[in-house]
Amino acid sequence: MITLKNVVLRRGAKVILDSASVTLNPGEKVGLVGRNGAGKSSLFAMLNGTLHEDGGEFYIPAQWRMAQVAQDMPETEQSATSYVIEGDVVLQAAQAEVDAAEASGDGDRMAHAYMELYDSGAHDAPARAQALILGLGFKLSELENPVNSFSGGWRMRLQLARALMCPSDLLLLDEPTNHLDLDALVWLEAWLKRYQGTMLVISHDREFLDAVTDVTVHIEGAKLTRYGGNYSKFEDLRAEQMALQQGAFNKQQDKIAHLQKFIARFKAKASKAKQAQSRVKALDRMEKIAPLLAEADFTFEFKEPANLPNPMLSMQHVDFGYPPPPDAPAGTPPTVIVQNVSKSVLAGQRIGILGANGQGKSTVVKTIARALAPLSGEMLEGKGLNIGYFAQQELDVLRPADNPLEHMIRLVKEVTAAGKISGQQTREQDLRSFLGNFNFGGDMVKQAVGSMSGGEKARLVLCMIVWQRPNLLLLDEPTNHLDLATREALSMALNEFEGTVMLVSHDRALLRAVCDEFWMVSRGGVAPFDGDLDDYQRYLLDEAKRQREEAKKSASNPAPAAAATKTVAASVTTTVASAPVDVKKPASKKDDAQRRQQQSDTTKPLRKELEKIDARMQSLSAERDSLQASLATTTAPAEMAQSGKRLKVIDTELGTLEERWLELTEQIETSLA
Repeated sequence: MITLKNVVLRRGAKVILDSASVTLNPGEKVGLVGRNGAGKSSLFAMLNGTLHEDGGEFYIPAQWRMAQVAQDMPETEQSATSYVIEGDVVLQAAQAEVDAAEASGDGDRMAHAYMELYDSGAHDAPARAQALILGLGFKLSELENPVNSFSGGWRMRLQLARALMCPSDLLLLDEPTNHLDLDALVWLEAWLKRYQGTMLVISHDREFLDAVTDVTVHIEGAKLTRYGGNYSKFEDLRAEQMALQQGAFNKQQDKIAHLQKFIARFKAKASKAKQAQSRVKALDRMEKIAPLLAEADFTFEFKEPANLPNPMLSMQHVDFGYPPPPDAPAGTPPTVIVQNVSKSVLAGQRIGILGANGQGKSTVVKTIARALAPLSGEMLEGKGLNIGYFAQQELDVLRPADNPLEHMIRLVKEVTAAGKISGQQTREQDLRSFLGNFNFGGDMVKQAVGSMSGGEKARLVLCMIVWQRPNLLLLDEPTNHLDLATREALSMALNEFEGTVMLVSHDRALLRAVCDEFWMVSRGGVAPFDGDLDDYQRYLLDEAKRQREEAKKSASNPAPAAAATKTVAASVTTTVASAPVDVKKPASKKDDAQRRQQQSDTTKPLRKELEKIDARMQSLSAERDSLQASLATTTAPAEMAQSGKRLKVIDTELGTLEERWLELTEQIETSLA
């Protein structure tokens, strides 16, 4: 087991651990959590021997083999397969012994060396390596490509595959999901669940931690606290503790009670189930997230958009992709990734964009963000559309040599030149104050962006987006490098945002909390995904299994593939548990009849009004569905504007009717009590 007893650990003058104690048992899967700068990576450095304790007792079994992901960017012309195979240090040692034995000419030594080589898995090493590579999202055609031919994010995936290739008793994973898409993440979870050794993982993906850990160690105040259970269990216990200290949490109880009452009534009616779902989400966020926000480095909100065009955007037979490169021969066709898309994006929608790696999610987002031009078709924008775009790679929109203040000043000039200033403060002092709200204070406003951490860059991009007061947010993996508390702050801000959100993310907790509907980018098209994220995860695993079986048939070396390329629809069923009813025995039949008549007289007008409201809500819902369908086919601006205005009126009336429906049901229940 791993034991820390009254350990003191320093980095320079900073005390990371102060008389910290914890015990980790063999085979446990441990999530290491804490705020940025709390010392998670420093603890990893002590475990792998890079740092040594300054006091106390630290023990780790000397015979344990350790594996972890190297943080340096690999630079080699080796093939991807060969590079990952080299991660198996046991196999490499056995191969070195074979080479030495052959050089010595000692027959007995050679016999033992070859036996050791076989026992080390030399016969299936290429298949094992390729299974890891394909599982992390690479294509069959890329298995023998040089490592240097891949981008930085893909090379870091190879570093992860190399660590998983290494036989180990202790596996250290520091943010393993940062460079993964959702399909690769699901595969990694399945792999880690089968891992037999002890594992410590640092991650800001709460669902990933829930899936692969059974113990949580929290670093706070230079101490280590062990919690039995995954991250959600830890979060529940922490929320209980913090709720006692946080006055803001108590103020929410009235609102929570109101939401619970609304949910209890609406969920009982199938026709109202959809309205109830958004309240369920809101209730869950209020109960779980509010206490955690006290730990966030900062909280923020999106300003109310200056206007809300409806529809925001209409796409008619649009092809998405890339033009031929400048040096391509004349007549080279463009590369089409997604084609013939006819969809509308409406005011207030919360759309999660799903799809396997390489299917075109980011291409679609970049085109909507105007970073790419559509290859064909028509893309009509609503009047006053103002897009806030978070690129998957922060450096796509940041300049490494410039500091945050220079970024804001340049942004002001660009927005002013475009005539899109809508009440924002533009003086330099105001910009400094605005940056301070995102923890860019003091000397940091003059610090070059290139020297900042990934989390700081992400905060700067968020700051620039919020300042612009967008009405359409396009977010492509916004949570990379954000810690858990900041992710929760982002989730809350998105749910309070009054505009439209389109989100690509491997963070399933964020997708669940923010998105009400999903689009699936697959096989060159975009279609609604009718299931939830659990359905999508099952689909990815089933598809990976199918791909592996196909690969075994077609390849000489069996190599499972983990690419998701088809759309599935899954039904969602809601089970509502009925509360026990307190039945009172009437004094007599006559008294009972009189009581029932009295109740009927009292509730009759209420029931009539309730029936009218039900009918009106059904009529409005049908009209809304019809208008939304027509927006996907019409191209006439006048018709689109008229439909958008009518949709807004319908949504407003539905909201009013829902509130009255709730009041009437309460009055009827009170009368029957």
